[in-house]
Amino acid sequence: MTSKAWAFGSVILSLTLLTSTELSFAKDQASAKETRKISEEALIYGLPLVMNYAVFYDYFVNKGGSAFKAPPNQLYNTARVYTPADTTIVTPNSDTPYSFVAMDLRAEPFVVCNPQIEKSRYFSVQLVDFYTFNFGYMGSRASGNDPKCAMITGPEWKGTKPDGIDKVFQSGTDFAFALIRTQLFNSSDLENVKKIQSGYRAETLSAFLNQPTPPAAPPMDWPKIDKDTAKADPFAYLNFVLGLAPPVGPASVEIPMRDRFAKIGIEAGKPFDATVLSPSQKSAIELGMKSAMGKIKEKIANLGSEENGWRVAMHGFGDRAAYNGDYALRSAAALAGIYGNDAVEALYPILARTSDRKAPDTSANKYTLTFPAGQLPPANAFWSVTMYDAKTQLLIDNPINRYLVNSPMLPEMKKNADGSLTIYIQKDAPASDRASNWLPAPNGPAYIVMRIYWPKEAAMDGKWKPPVVQLVK
Repeated sequence: MTSKAWAFGSVILSLTLLTSTELSFAKDQASAKETRKISEEALIYGLPLVMNYAVFYDYFVNKGGSAFKAPPNQLYNTARVYTPADTTIVTPNSDTPYSFVAMDLRAEPFVVCNPQIEKSRYFSVQLVDFYTFNFGYMGSRASGNDPKCAMITGPEWKGTKPDGIDKVFQSGTDFAFALIRTQLFNSSDLENVKKIQSGYRAETLSAFLNQPTPPAAPPMDWPKIDKDTAKADPFAYLNFVLGLAPPVGPASVEIPMRDRFAKIGIEAGKPFDATVLSPSQKSAIELGMKSAMGKIKEKIANLGSEENGWRVAMHGFGDRAAYNGDYALRSAAALAGIYGNDAVEALYPILARTSDRKAPDTSANKYTLTFPAGQLPPANAFWSVTMYDAKTQLLIDNPINRYLVNSPMLPEMKKNADGSLTIYIQKDAPASDRASNWLPAPNGPAYIVMRIYWPKEAAMDGKWKPPVVQLVK
């Protein structure tokens, strides 16, 4: 999934719109050359943090917004799959209804529990901090489908695991959230999913233990963010988010980098004001940001390895250790699909080129994707192929409201005489005998993502490769 924060490429055109606030630079104020370098580094580092804050604000803060779910520390269940109407996060999966909870970990830890879930149904609880690191998992793969409770703590919490808690996860930031995915088998299965969702528990540790509530943390003043304000003032938002991400524990490795950022006014909890910059420094910041976006996009284009026209990345998402200081990879992963899972949880082949060695464009072209007999994507849970508009990375409206083809649909799909399965990728409906295998496409460039949930070893070690998408001539 990718946030609509997104179009940061145009941010360099809007820098002069930064709001005026008091700001003091370090005594050794950076030269224009150094400013450009620091600006580049800061955007590469900070883009996912700002993108994440935009989603956090829409989902958990902006009560008047159409995307609002619930305030922090309150579970929200989406009892449906995502559709084109869902635009806060792009490249969302449309396989599994989501449940969400944002966790304020400043005053005390938080507890998330799952009910008993039948063995045949996949579910996962993905824990994400404000850095966009995946710092923990519960679920079918990680902990099984029996009832479990996990405790999530802030970065500076110290204590012991209480009774009734199966595992403790420590977030790198004072605010974090859990994304819960519950597999939906078909439309008639939705009531079963709702029942499972009603069994998820998310509460503070004191509520879980039925103990007195500790003193509340101070109320937060959340700065409004939208597409325009994010473009105009990205480093101001980064300064705010850095205040929620103290450089302690594993994050202490960032202290020298944050000291460099401070030379151009990027510092936790401080305002950011371009009006105190000289024209040469403003220009340097613009050039640095432009260079950063170029490097991030180049990273996206080369994520993982190319297999039959699909980009397959084994290390696109993960925890701090998995990224190992590669902030360009973290930004590339966020732009390609923010909140993606670790590869062991879900693998995401992304179609880069079709059989003609060009990016897919379904305005005039038709394509087929054929899985040979016995060579469907190897998943312990399930697989899917989802269609997005490449211009927006959003799901597309279509006459049959079908946004993907997935393994639960196999009983209704038609196989070829040799046992292979062909998916028809085109904007107009195919002949009636192929309708069950149609993946509706946009009238323009297409962005196609395969998902393999809980991939088997053959997918992880490369013995299985996604087949070539063939241009129909």
